Amino acid sequence: MTPKEIVSELDKYIVGQNDAKRAVAVALRNRYRRSCLSAAEKEEITPKNIIMKGPTGVGKTEIARRLAKLVRAPFVKVEASKFTEVGYVGKDVESMVRDLVEMAVRLVHDEKARGVETLARESAEKALVKAIVQKRKAEKQEYPEEMLKSEILSDLRAGKLDKEEVDIEVAVRSNPIEMVEGSGAMIDIGALLPFGRDNKKKRKVKVKEAFEYLLSDEIEKRLDMDAVKQEAVVRAEQEGIIFIDEIDKIASKGSPHGPDVSREGVQRDILPIVEGSTVNTKYGAIKTDYILFIASGAFHVSKVEELIPELQGRFPIRVELASLKREDFIRILKEPQNAIIKQYAGLLRVDNINLIITDGAINLLEGIAEDENGTAESIGARRLHTVMEHLLAEISFDASGDYPMTDLTIDEAYVETRFASRTKNHDLKKYIL
Repeated sequence: MTPKEIVSELDKYIVGQNDAKRAVAVALRNRYRRSCLSAAEKEEITPKNIIMKGPTGVGKTEIARRLAKLVRAPFVKVEASKFTEVGYVGKDVESMVRDLVEMAVRLVHDEKARGVETLARESAEKALVKAIVQKRKAEKQEYPEEMLKSEILSDLRAGKLDKEEVDIEVAVRSNPIEMVEGSGAMIDIGALLPFGRDNKKKRKVKVKEAFEYLLSDEIEKRLDMDAVKQEAVVRAEQEGIIFIDEIDKIASKGSPHGPDVSREGVQRDILPIVEGSTVNTKYGAIKTDYILFIASGAFHVSKVEELIPELQGRFPIRVELASLKREDFIRILKEPQNAIIKQYAGLLRVDNINLIITDGAINLLEGIAEDENGTAESIGARRLHTVMEHLLAEISFDASGDYPMTDLTIDEAYVETRFASRTKNHDLKKYIL
């Protein structure tokens, strides 16, 4: 995808913030450009990491998440404030790389699974039909076997047998455990014991659940997990994206008398990961040289310049995201493919309610969200979820799906009624210090 195409795709989900979108689009395109170069040239070119500066709820995380989803890249979000310097009890910075590899393995596994699902589904159906035939024979139902198989397969695919119980053999697998917490080195103690190895035991389950067990088992039989792990390691190294949130929380130097003592130490621990180092995981050693790091923070109290100089140097691209304006709130409610109103309308449609919100009501909701952010702590677009939950609280509680599809229109009068008490509280807040 060209940078313009990437920005166009991001526009479908995120309102505004064009500078940030352009920066991540170029970073993503540069990955493709690098992949077209010779091996010697590739080795010299590393990603240009990005720092996003902006208040909460303006789309920093969503931009990074959607970017990874566009190209099916392994993606993990971590919070810098959760990490501790080496020597302190807590989460070490290398865990972000191990999490990325785990995500890459799941991503590659799911892709390969989709490729063998058709064959696996056929085998699972055959095994389930066989189990049901044996059950029917045990119940002494007199049918020719081929006719019985054909009838059962037809009923199975139509969902008519979902609640019927059947005996199937389910694989019981032992889970490997980590030898030392955080080391990434795993050992399967269960495999060393006779009762710990992969074995099967009979279980009586409903047909629908039995099919899921059998389908999963058939898919695993057809997958080469060694190949999956190898590809996942390469994908994590070459295409992985790590989003480090709240980096501003570790920007200022810590006081020796308070809980912030390890802030600068965390920065120094993150530095080699971002610069390029090798991290041991249970899938092998991972080089972090070509992982794209995107850091973000509000930087209300601290500044980007308060990060240690070496770490600043590893994030050469800085983008400032703007606070949301009134028109942005309206667009967020209505325009994106995952617009908030569309989300709530989809949920209520399950209970046969066709939600319609008038433009006048949307304007009022936008104003309420902005007032809430102005008089309380500003949480950006997340405030719209708070407002919508309060607006639809009674409707969501009473909806049961017992009636035919019904249109439900939310107009200005309904919004004013629902938020009458809150409006009074806001008027008072303006005069209280």
